[in-house]
Amino acid sequence: MTTVRDRIREALEQGPLTSLQISQDVGIPQGEVAEHLRHLARSLAHRGQALEVEPAQCLSCGFTFEERGRFRRPSRCPQCRSERLQPPRFWVRAR
Repeated sequence: MTTVRDRIREALEQGPLTSLQISQDVGIPQGEVAEHLRHLARSLAHRGQALEVEPAQCLSCGFTFEERGRFRRPSRCPQCRSERLQPPRFWVRAR
């Protein structure tokens, strides 16, 4: 039997996914995805892999959340205050 994190890792090895897509693929609430990703990021190093993140981006002004260390979607853009944001996407790559 595979664990939730194993299923997330397998899904992310197929290509980039948002937290909503991960929750739908794995069958867990979207709010739990960030915590699993945090743990997965640490454990992937032992397998010779890394969790890559395509940062969230504001659809109004183009601001990119490159320095953001959290795995949750930001609520609004710090520059223009827009809430129209493209969520971050995650994937697993070999080192």
